[in-house]
Parts: sequence; structure tokens; C-alpha cells
Amino acid sequence: MNKARHPKSGPGGLGSFLNYIQTSFVGLLRVWSIPIVLMLSISSGFTTYYGLSYFILPWIALIITIAIQSIIVICSLEMASIHWQANRGRYLSVVLSLLVAITASITFSYFKFYEVSQAETIRIDRINALRKDVNSYLSNLVTVKSTILKQKHADLDKATSEVSQAYFGTHEQVPAAYKNIVGEGPFWKHYNQRYQEKKTSFEQIEKDFHQIDEHIRALQTSLNHLSVDTEKNFQVLTAELQEVQLKFNELATNAGYSVPEPPILMTYVQFVQGVTPSFAMWNDFSLFAFACAAMVDFFTFLLSYRLETTAPGPLSEEEQELAFQCLREFSEFRINSNDELEIVIEKTPLERARHYSDWSRMFAVGFLLSRGFLRKIDKRSVEFAPNLYPLMSECMSAKILELKSQAALAKTQADEVGNG
Repeated sequence: MNKARHPKSGPGGLGSFLNYIQTSFVGLLRVWSIPIVLMLSISSGFTTYYGLSYFILPWIALIITIAIQSIIVICSLEMASIHWQANRGRYLSVVLSLLVAITASITFSYFKFYEVSQAETIRIDRINALRKDVNSYLSNLVTVKSTILKQKHADLDKATSEVSQAYFGTHEQVPAAYKNIVGEGPFWKHYNQRYQEKKTSFEQIEKDFHQIDEHIRALQTSLNHLSVDTEKNFQVLTAELQEVQLKFNELATNAGYSVPEPPILMTYVQFVQGVTPSFAMWNDFSLFAFACAAMVDFFTFLLSYRLETTAPGPLSEEEQELAFQCLREFSEFRINSNDELEIVIEKTPLERARHYSDWSRMFAVGFLLSRGFLRKIDKRSVEFAPNLYPLMSECMSAKILELKSQAALAKTQADEVGNG
């Protein structure tokens, strides 16, 4: 075997330059895919660990997360290097492992994306729920207040009527001797005293309700501005609600009415705290959070799958020459449905009849399969991986240059003999 290497440079021109640019660009993209896969895997691992750590011990969650992300990358690479017809059992086991790993990753990553995407929605829901409870309580207060004022006003009207009747002597309780006698007598003074007490009580309770209304206004103001300055307005809201509750309970109790049940407010820490991951989040399903979780794992799988087209390491010149010479010994080639060059690695009937030894070329096939330059289609055929074409092209170009050089040398020698 001639090991002499010829120059790799071919004829110049625009086509050669464009091919060089395209090859360099594709190679750069393949190299750049490696850090992208690592960054995507780390990102997916972080969100997976975040959700998983709420259910099991953190160090166990970390180990499981590393295993999940490793399985996703490894199985993605393996799926690209095997075919269904080549080894169905292995293919199914790889697909099943990949699906389990991706399902686990998406499930626990969903919790983090849900918390991030739904944080503002959850905050608004809490504010709306608080407003609903407080407004419902205030509505009940208004109902009781109206009942109390109505009753007090009716009592005052009755006292006014009685004092008027006592003045004109037409009250039913007036003795017969004082009937229809107009004047401010003892009987009138008694009812006038009751009227003044009713009037003072009514004015006082109106004043007290007016003070409560001031606290209600402050309460509603803080409630309306709760989304602007949450901490300050929440404290004002709590203080004003307690003030309204205490004062109104006192007035209602003294008037003989039952007080409405006040709302039970959560603490400020509970009000602003984040969402604790739980499977209850799946009940309030967020398509956006699920899509984000699935998108990260899908990109990890896709780029890992595409990375398989790059061999784990380059071939030396001797290995390239060995692969080229051994692959040339096969006789059945075709372009398959994947638009790749396919080689039938089984012996032909003629080779079997001659007891041909194909050890060297089968060694080359096994060598290139292990290095990722060939991919197995089924038990009797393999196909070229995309990164094998430029190597074979280089070897073929060298052979063509060598043949041209030999032909030119033979022609020169023939000319010299002819001239001699």
C-alpha cells in the first residue's frame, strides 16, 4: 500500500471557496452545539431539581436530576446512531428510557415554570380574593347599620309623636282630668325627657357610625391601592379592618344586634410568599408553563440527536487510508431512502462460493461504526454518516491526483524515449 500523501489542495475557483466556507460554517455550528446542549441540560436540570427537591431530600433530588439529564443526552445520541430494523430491542429500550427521563424532567420542571409564569396571576387572585372577602364583610356591616339606624329612627319618631300628644293632652296615657289640656305639664316633661334621650342616642350613634365610615374609607383606599405598595397598604388595611370590627361590634352589641362574621386575613408573609410546588398545580393547568418546560427538553433532545453526526474524534491519515482501502472492497452500493450511501456488508453469492475472507473489510466496518462514521441500517447493511463523506472525498481526490501524476510521469518518460 502506497502511503505517500499528495497535496490536498484542488483546483481553485469560486466553487471551491464557497465549499470551504460552507464546510467551515457547518463545522462551527456542530462545535457550537456542544456548549448549547450543556447549557440547555443545566437549565433543564435546575428546574427539574427545583421541583423535585420539594418532594424528596435535596441531595437525592440532585443525584436523580443528574441521572435524568444524562439519560436524555445519552439516549438522544444513541437514537441517532441506531435504526429500528438494526436492533429493535435496543431501539425500544432507548426510546422508553428517553420518554421516562423526558416525562420526569417536564413534570418537575413544570412546577418552576408555573411559579414564574403564574406569579402575577396568583398575586392578582389573592388581591381579588381579599377584596371580595372584605367587601362582603363591609356589605354585611351596611345591612346591619341600616337596620340599626332604621330602628333608632323609628324609636325617635315614636318619641316625637308621644311628646307631641302629651303636650296637647291627647296621649292615651294622660289621665281623664288632663285630657285635651295643652301645656308643658309633668306628663309632658316625662315624655320630653324620653324624647331628648332618644334624640341624643340617635345623634350619638350617627356620630359613631360616621367615625366608622371614615375607617371604612381608609380601609377601601388601602384595598384599592394594595397592588401598588403591597406592604404599606396591607398594614393599613389590617389596622383599619380591626378598628372597624371593634367599633362596629361594640355598637351592634349595645343595640342588641348580632355582628357579622369578620374575614380571616392571612399574614403579610403568607400573602406575598411564592407558590409551593405540589401536584395540585396540574389541576389549574398552565399551557404556557408546560410548553416552556417541554421546549427546553425538546431542544436538548434535538441538539443532542444532531450531535451524533459528528464523530467522537478525527481519524488519522493511516486510519483514513485503511478505511478507504477496505471499503473499496465492497461491491454492492446504493442510495437509500435517507439519501445516504448504503453498503451491503454481507458476502455476495460469488464470494461465498470462492470462500472469500472478508475479515479486513468487516474490521473496517466495525471500526467506523464504533467511531460514528458509519450507521447500521439492519443486519446486512450500513450507511455513511455525513462526516465520512469529506474523508472519503479527500482519499478519492488523492488517488485521482496520484493516478494523474503517474499518467503524466509515464507520458513524460514515453516522450523522452521517443525523442531519444
